[in-house]
Amino acid sequence: MSRATTIVQIVRDAYRAEGFLPLHAPVFQGNESAYVQATIESTFVSSVGAYVDQFEAMLREITGASHVIATTNGTTALHMSLLLAGVGRDDLVITQSLSFVATANSIAHAGATPAFVDVDADSYGLSHTALKAFLESECVLTNAGCIHRATGRRVAACVPMHSFGLPARIEEIVEIATAWRISVIEDAAEALGSKIGSRHCGTFGKLGTLSFNGNKIVTTGGGGAIMTNDPELGKRAKHLTTTAKVPHRWRFEHDAIGFNFRLPNLNAALGCAQLEQLDAFIAYKRDLAQRYSEAFAKADIPFVTERPGTTSNYWLCAILLKDLAERDECLEITNEAGVMTRPIWEPLHTLPMFSSAPRGPLEVTQEIASRLINIPSGVLRQPA
Repeated sequence: MSRATTIVQIVRDAYRAEGFLPLHAPVFQGNESAYVQATIESTFVSSVGAYVDQFEAMLREITGASHVIATTNGTTALHMSLLLAGVGRDDLVITQSLSFVATANSIAHAGATPAFVDVDADSYGLSHTALKAFLESECVLTNAGCIHRATGRRVAACVPMHSFGLPARIEEIVEIATAWRISVIEDAAEALGSKIGSRHCGTFGKLGTLSFNGNKIVTTGGGGAIMTNDPELGKRAKHLTTTAKVPHRWRFEHDAIGFNFRLPNLNAALGCAQLEQLDAFIAYKRDLAQRYSEAFAKADIPFVTERPGTTSNYWLCAILLKDLAERDECLEITNEAGVMTRPIWEPLHTLPMFSSAPRGPLEVTQEIASRLINIPSGVLRQPA
């Protein structure tokens, strides 16, 4: 039996299902229809409504963040977080090349340029050792902040990502960045429910962000959120994402250039129903990951697991193949067999718009990109 055929069989056995198996699809089995219908009947379907407030309150309870501001999507959440952290035009923002393009796009939207460093081989999150090496070899700390020697640009922020819901070494990253006077903004788009110890991903840095796209563990259709424990930043985030409108019953007063980034009530209604099922979703996915781990171990195919001391939501499960040729062969055969698999994202430094961005060595990034595939990881809809 070929490795690709083995993968197909393991996935089908883990799900105990035939037919097409998607990579990750939303499941609506709770109060989604009732809450959305209630929103329609209320006529409050845009960015003001009770479900927006409820959605943010539920996220505060789940994540432990003092302030949560719901946004239109994860990209706008990250864009706004960068602005709130003081990132400006021509600044540099350190991030990882092994990430979805929205991470780097958000940096560009803020007028800055990404600077890429490598990831850890066991978490696929930004490597604190690579970060330290980049700062010591490429930057200097001055009265004006951290300056990149080759370009003279200020390094204003660092954006590590918790890839696939696997917690990165964020505590070490924050410690290093703080010493270099660099703000940390966590891209926790994929990490709702993931923790380091008892602390939720996205709550270690100055700000953190979540995504509720249709393929995430919880979806609002689109949607994102900003998290922070800083009351002033929380207040400012809500103000700027709501067109910077000064509260008044009828006047249209705006005191800054604002953004129309607030999540609509209609989407928030869907999100509230989804959050009610979050614990069950995570339990299902962690059980699925355990079945995968045991089966792939027997087949001598490395399955990607959480680091000790961390809890992953296993948003997307992943395996590592021998090399690029085997990866591409398995992608072809598994998808042809009705088991949806995908490679990891193209490393961002290889994309034309970011090809000239500053970077450190990216050996681990290149190695993972040539071998990793994601396998079906969603919650199967249960029979009625």
